[in-house]
Amino acid sequence: GLAGVSTRVGVMDKSRPLWDNPVQFVFACISYAVGLGNVWRFPYLCQMYGGGGFLIPYFIMLIVEGMPLLYMELAVGQRMRQGSIGAWKIISPYLCGVGVASVVVSFFLSMYYNVINAWAFWYLFHSFQDPLPWATCPLNSNRTGYEEECEKTSSTQYFWYRQTLNISPSLEVSGAVQWEQALCLTLAWLVVYLCILRGTESTGKVVYVTASLPYCVLIIYLIRGLTLHGAVNGLIYMFTPKLEQLSNPKTWISAATQIFFSLGLGFGSLIAFASYNEPSNNCERHAIIVSLINSATSIFASIVTFSIYGFKATFNYESCINKVILLLLNAFDLEEGSLTADNLNEMKDYLMATHPQEYAQLLPQLKNCSLEAELDTAVQGTGLAFIVYSEAIKNMEVSQLYSVLYFVMLLMLGIGSMLGNTAAILTPLTDSKVIATRFPKEVISGVVCFINCIIGLIFTMEAGNYWFDIFNDYAATLSLLLIVLVETIAVCYIYGLRRFEKDLHTMIGRKLNWYWKVMWAFASPLLIISLFIFYLTDYILTGTLQYQAWDGTQGQLVTKDYPGYALAVIGLLVASSTMCIPLGALVTFVRKRLKRERVSTVA
Repeated sequence: GLAGVSTRVGVMDKSRPLWDNPVQFVFACISYAVGLGNVWRFPYLCQMYGGGGFLIPYFIMLIVEGMPLLYMELAVGQRMRQGSIGAWKIISPYLCGVGVASVVVSFFLSMYYNVINAWAFWYLFHSFQDPLPWATCPLNSNRTGYEEECEKTSSTQYFWYRQTLNISPSLEVSGAVQWEQALCLTLAWLVVYLCILRGTESTGKVVYVTASLPYCVLIIYLIRGLTLHGAVNGLIYMFTPKLEQLSNPKTWISAATQIFFSLGLGFGSLIAFASYNEPSNNCERHAIIVSLINSATSIFASIVTFSIYGFKATFNYESCINKVILLLLNAFDLEEGSLTADNLNEMKDYLMATHPQEYAQLLPQLKNCSLEAELDTAVQGTGLAFIVYSEAIKNMEVSQLYSVLYFVMLLMLGIGSMLGNTAAILTPLTDSKVIATRFPKEVISGVVCFINCIIGLIFTMEAGNYWFDIFNDYAATLSLLLIVLVETIAVCYIYGLRRFEKDLHTMIGRKLNWYWKVMWAFASPLLIISLFIFYLTDYILTGTLQYQAWDGTQGQLVTKDYPGYALAVIGLLVASSTMCIPLGALVTFVRKRLKRERVSTVA
């Protein structure tokens, strides 16, 4: 078992657990795992890949990938009593690079993730205005009409792209730092620092709020969302499966990666959290609880989201219908009430037959209104959080109240995830005798937050949102796949599955179920390898990587190729973390070789 390991771990300064009780640990894991991805990424994927049909591969991946790997990371952290670097170094000195890679990925994530909290602060501060600033387009400089860019798009998109981001037309045009966003980012990091002021110890006191409050707000939104006009249209759309999507490989890949990232596997945060547990803590039970709560939250948040989707789509559809009706009434001098949504198509056919020339002239102005098309229109990532929701909020009664509640919820979700990200960085630093003995925890936490805040100013520039997308898309995907694959192989085939099974029996007091052993030894590694091959193949076949740039003259997003230096940054982001694993093994090999040579020389 871990008799020898326990002796080595005994030198760690973890005589007192971080968590007051197992419930607090579960809250911490939920606060970290349940994040913004549950609110925007899962509903987006659910909509893109067949509504209810997406849930089938999602739950299969939860069973094959999510719960087993979460259990493994919690067990490793709890037994080794160290952060990600120390834990894998104990299993094998050649695996020290695995922990370093996890810290590097968590550092990248922290650099850009807190920008979302800065945006949430920005919207929260503007939520107290009446009317909401994104409810209508602003007047132009002559005050003779609305801003031209806003008229070409919508008030919510204009507020996001122009007044929030002041986005540049392309990545090549960097622009200046937006001081309002820089101040919001500074505030976001100040809040994170106050939450971790005493190092990871103070995290345990904050997780109750960051884990509980979002559910309270989601329940309020659920009650309000289900009472909105057209909400049922969104729910029908969500739970109507498009079974043909099950034959699409990307559906299964997206389901797997959603499980992978929503649970935070490979970042080292879960290992860091579990390292502060009591050695006898039932990590198996907690892995199951956290996995199920995380997935249930995704479903719950999707019901809320699709009810709002339905309201938004129905509102836009009925507005479109009313504009067409008004246009036809005025153009053909029809009686008021003679045109309705029910007889619109028949009347259009009649008018086209009786007044062909007049109808042909009017045809370019007649929009083809479709509820299905409105429901099919999805916005990915931050767009869902800050455009779609704000558009729905502006049409609600007491919109200021719902706006405040929503952006407070986003802040709680974002801060909860940031606590886990910073814990993954801070725990290896405080575990290090060299650093921990020279600097107090407040200084270590402050330096980490300060460095991240300074680097994060890049994302507050006019081209900052494009850099945000680069980090969001490429800083972790391939790296995490490789990290977790190596972790699984290390536990099962380097440390030894039987040996690990004995350690778990010592901790939780019963034998390891066959399900966990099959998943760890065969199913999960094969799935991760398949994902890894798919991503590499997809990137190779894609050719030149592209991004979505905002064209203010058209009022819409346009596709552009990444410039050469952006591709170089993408390569560095992937290489800087993945190369830690072989470099760590190489450095360990060289050190051992030199040590043996010195010993033989002395002898």
